[in-house]
Amino acid sequence: MKFTEFGLNDTLLDALYYMQYDEATEIQDKAIPLILEGRDVIGCAQTGTGKTAAFVLPLLNQLSETDEKGVKALILCPTRELAIQIAQQVEGLAYFTHATCKAVYGGGDGVAWDQESAALKGGADIIIATPGRLMAHMEQGNVKFQSVKHLILDEADRMLDIGFYDDILKIIHKLPAKRQGLLFSATMAPKIRELAIKILHNPAEVSVSIAKPAEGVLQRIFSVMEDNKLNLAKTLLSGDGTADFQSIIVFCSTKKKVEQLYRRLKERHFSVLAVSSDYSQEEREAALRSFKNGNTRILVATDVMSRGIDVKGIDLVINFDVPHDPEDYVHRIGRTARAKTTGTAITFVSPLEEYRFARIEKLIQRTFEKEVFGDVNHAVAKEGAPRPQKRFFKKR
Repeated sequence: MKFTEFGLNDTLLDALYYMQYDEATEIQDKAIPLILEGRDVIGCAQTGTGKTAAFVLPLLNQLSETDEKGVKALILCPTRELAIQIAQQVEGLAYFTHATCKAVYGGGDGVAWDQESAALKGGADIIIATPGRLMAHMEQGNVKFQSVKHLILDEADRMLDIGFYDDILKIIHKLPAKRQGLLFSATMAPKIRELAIKILHNPAEVSVSIAKPAEGVLQRIFSVMEDNKLNLAKTLLSGDGTADFQSIIVFCSTKKKVEQLYRRLKERHFSVLAVSSDYSQEEREAALRSFKNGNTRILVATDVMSRGIDVKGIDLVINFDVPHDPEDYVHRIGRTARAKTTGTAITFVSPLEEYRFARIEKLIQRTFEKEVFGDVNHAVAKEGAPRPQKRFFKKR
């Protein structure tokens, strides 16, 4: 379905034209008409399916029909990176409208706090906030939400994983009872259903590609010993068909590993930067800008970035470690092959990670043939893990 068929106002259609958006994705096709009708909606869609625009476009269309002052919409999300990403998309789509937005996510100085406070008291139409930072403002009496007509929870499963369930309910308790509610999540675990029952009224449900990687992702899996992962990373990043990849993100399971890998790659003169919660907000934003602008080829990051970065043209994702949560695998590799493009995802699996990777295969209903880097057979037998399916390492 084309965006011109939704009945959106001309200012939004102009923005879509200049952003070269023409045909809606599946989640947009299913959700936008329902949201425009004023329905509460539960949307189950993985990252990279266009779900942000699925709720931002009808929201902006509805806001254009009112002159009421104050905060009219609240969007809650799990991380500051995602808050920034959503704010950027709102700003782009709202370019020809009078709607304003403010991201409230913390990590800044006193000036940032004051700017957030002013926005929360009615200085912005749309607030995009992380629950923790918003709760801090609420405790200081900086929030005026009596005009809120729209509540959106994005990446609801991740917010619950982090432990924001109680905070979310406290925040919602301060909102007007009469409002439109939208909840978007990559999964529909029982806890998500429980939350939806509490905050939504007779919601319509839309579901797209639950927990499955995008079709455009070429997935390669390497069996490798833990202490040989660095050599494999350097080998791949130096060649083996990856030399043509210009935008690469490498995910590590811990902040310590992020720093170690970043320093080792830097020593080898790779164009690389790192992002984790150990870095200041200013450092993280600077690294992301450099990566987005193409000035940095490789970004090493923790899972905090797997749902909070939207960079066009990422053509390679490397999972230095197998994620503990199988669904995080989908979100990690979802950084590439976005919006119907193609990309490559490479995952390193040590013998002790075989069990975790088997859970991923079960989730996405696919079994992979593994490529082997180095001599892992002896170590595999010693550690009692399943043997790799095939032993080779070659270019493809």
